[in-house]
Formats: sequence, structure tokens, C-alpha cells
Amino acid sequence: MPEGSGNILNTRALRTAYRRLAEILQPGMTVLDVGCGTGTITRGMAEAVAPDGHVVGIDVNRGLIDEARRTHGHVSGLAFEACDVYRVPYQHTFDVVTAARCLQWLADPLGAMRSMAAALKPGGRMAVLDYNHEKIVWFPPPPQSMQTFYTAFLRWRADAGMDNAIADHLHGLFDAVGLVDIRDTPQHEETHRTDPDFVIRINLWAEVAASRGHQMVADGIISAAQRATVEADYRAWIRESAESQTLYLISTEGRRPETCCHS
Repeated sequence: MPEGSGNILNTRALRTAYRRLAEILQPGMTVLDVGCGTGTITRGMAEAVAPDGHVVGIDVNRGLIDEARRTHGHVSGLAFEACDVYRVPYQHTFDVVTAARCLQWLADPLGAMRSMAAALKPGGRMAVLDYNHEKIVWFPPPPQSMQTFYTAFLRWRADAGMDNAIADHLHGLFDAVGLVDIRDTPQHEETHRTDPDFVIRINLWAEVAASRGHQMVADGIISAAQRATVEADYRAWIRESAESQTLYLISTEGRRPETCCHS
């Protein structure tokens, strides 16, 4: 994750950033949070399953895991581990395995899902939240520089093997790894200028331009001057014109059969 990502991750909380999961969790559950980042949402999970439950957050980024441990390591029933989603070191262990906004960054989400499903107890439930980046809606439209950047951003992701529309493909992935009772729940995130956290939430794409944008410059997708212009134009649009933003997210959940599951 590029520098600055923590600024985005630390603004999120379980009941606002993953509403459906907040409804699922119950005291006493064991939970694996895949791609936990700085652990802000993971802490909310631990609080939801307290006092007898247990939550483990995993992330491949050791820097984020170190931050999660520093910030949330004192919370009872909560642990963080650095590991690869394709090689989750658990078998038949958790009541709930979850990942939020994680599979969108993977070139092999099906492989990750197999690893995650194997960590479920028989009868356990998986819940995954992710975006369809192709269905974002801004009002009014942002500056042309941001529209051009966003198109390039999606192309850059696709060229790296990432699925820009993964939210609408989650159901098929759940089916492919043998989960049953699959359910999709819209979890779209809307923010309006009248909201108290409007600037923080709509500023997401300025942060992307300031972080992923540098990676895109290094990869020759855009120039450094273009990246700087996008960020400046978008921040000015937020101050002067922006009224709303809608991010398209779907939460998909499914259950591991009591007798078998493809793992």
C-alpha cells in the first residue's frame, strides 16, 4: 500500500464501513478479517463479538500490521498477523471469514477465496464487501482532468489483472468455491455536502491521486504534471462545486456446507 493509505483506512468503522457485517456478528463468534489494514474495522469486530469471541486480522503489509498492533493491540480478544491471503494459515477454524475492499486489489481473487473458505468451520459464514469501480457516480461531474485520470486508473488496474467490477462478480466466486445460501446485499456509500464528514469521504480520490497516482507515474500511465493537476483540480472541485458521491458496493455472504467445501 502506498504512503497515505492509512489516512483513508483510519476513517472507517465497522458500523459505517461494513453495515451488513455489523448485523451478522454476534457475541462469542470467532472471526478472521482478511486484508485488515490498520485494524480500525477489525477492532469493531472484536467489540461486536466480546466478551468471549476472538478476532484475528491479517494483512500482507507488515507496516499496516505493525500500526494495527500499536493502535489496537491492547483490545481483548483481538490479534493481528502478517500473512498472504493466498496462504491463510488456518483450516476449519472460524465462524466468520470476512474481507472488505480487499479482493479488488488481487489478480487472483478466486485463489484468495479458496484459501479463505478453507479457514471456515463447517457451517461457517463468509462475508465479502467490494466495489464496482465502473459504477461510481459524482454530482456534478468532477473536472475533466479527474475523469481522464479515473479512466486511466481503471485501465491501469485492469492491465495488472484486477477486476474493476468485482462487486458484481462476488456471487459467482462464492459459488465457485462451494459456498451455499449465497446472498447479495447492496451497501452503496453515499455522501452529500450536508454530511459532517463529506470532505473526508469525497476526498478519497484526491488521496488516490496522491498515492496510487505516483505508482501510475512510475508505470508510465500518466506524467507527474498530469498527476499534480488532477489532485489540485479535484481538491478545488471539492471546495467549490461538489455536491455528492455514490460508491457502488455489494456485500456477498455464503455458508460453508456442514459436510464439504471446495478448498
